[in-house]
Amino acid sequence: MRALRKTAPRPGAELRDVPVPEPGEGEVLVRVHAASICGTDLHIFDWNEWAQGRVARVPMTFGHEVAGTVEAVGPEVHHVQQGAFVAVETHIACGVCSTCRTGRAHICRNLKILGVDTDGAFAEYVVVPAVNAWIVGEGIHPDHASVMEPFGNAVHATFGTEGGEDLLTNPVAVIGCGPIGLFAVGIARALGAWKVIAIEPNDERRSLAAKMGADLLIDPKADDPVEAVLDATDGNGAEVVLEMSGNATAIDQGTRLLARGGRMSLLGLPDGPVTLDLNDQVIFKEARILGITGRQMFRTWQQTTTLLSTGRVDISPVITHRFPLDRYEEAFETAGSGHAAKVIVFPSGNGQR
Repeated sequence: MRALRKTAPRPGAELRDVPVPEPGEGEVLVRVHAASICGTDLHIFDWNEWAQGRVARVPMTFGHEVAGTVEAVGPEVHHVQQGAFVAVETHIACGVCSTCRTGRAHICRNLKILGVDTDGAFAEYVVVPAVNAWIVGEGIHPDHASVMEPFGNAVHATFGTEGGEDLLTNPVAVIGCGPIGLFAVGIARALGAWKVIAIEPNDERRSLAAKMGADLLIDPKADDPVEAVLDATDGNGAEVVLEMSGNATAIDQGTRLLARGGRMSLLGLPDGPVTLDLNDQVIFKEARILGITGRQMFRTWQQTTTLLSTGRVDISPVITHRFPLDRYEEAFETAGSGHAAKVIVFPSGNGQR
């Protein structure tokens, strides 16, 4: 089969012919329909400092946001049948640590990531644990199924740990409208937010935020987002702030535009320490600061399925580019250009830009 391989510890990747993997006990072989490019994949492709310190082995096949058809099942697989169309949960949990055994497998102490710690999905076939294969079902476009994993990040961040009740009839601010931020705009709108505010410096992504249902668009290069949000909310601030950028200044601004008693979900990853006014903007506000990683397994997947299969959230505006896998260099260049949202590749060669 063809697979996009990180063949050496340097920038770039190579499309190679490698043997089709065989599923072992508790595993399934998935024939990949589509795989989307994540920021993690860009780091690995560019071989930046994060990738150098995180990726333990090369050569390896990377890519983790994937959907496809179960081609074969290994021994002791009972709930997934050959021919099922699945999306894949990419957090591979051990199942026996204290966090796994208390229902928090997404923060497993021994967590492995598909396409980072194991061979991934930029290939014609990928092997995954059967427990990680989520049967997509009806009502979800096959291409959209390939982004159910990152969409689930946005679902987890937006719902939070209290079921999203704090969004109902309240103002919500999304800071950073990359693909996951754009998903979050649509989710907040679907969950009944009173006003959805999108804060994003990129003109094209602000335009996409409007298509996803944002009521107010703020360019932080031109306007102070704290003042703009306070003005739009009668001085109260946003009841929920979804921080997707990882920018240190934006994170600080997020605490300042957060309403008293509000909730701030942090999904964006800063590249260094962040300075906050904890006294006035967190402690005296009784703010709830919630770190977000991955998706709750598998509560988030059920929420994701409901939102997509019912059409409550239409993610088609966020999928801006499609490429066959053999045009991977162009696909990665596009994904990192700032002129795209979600880019997906098709190992079968059916992608259309």
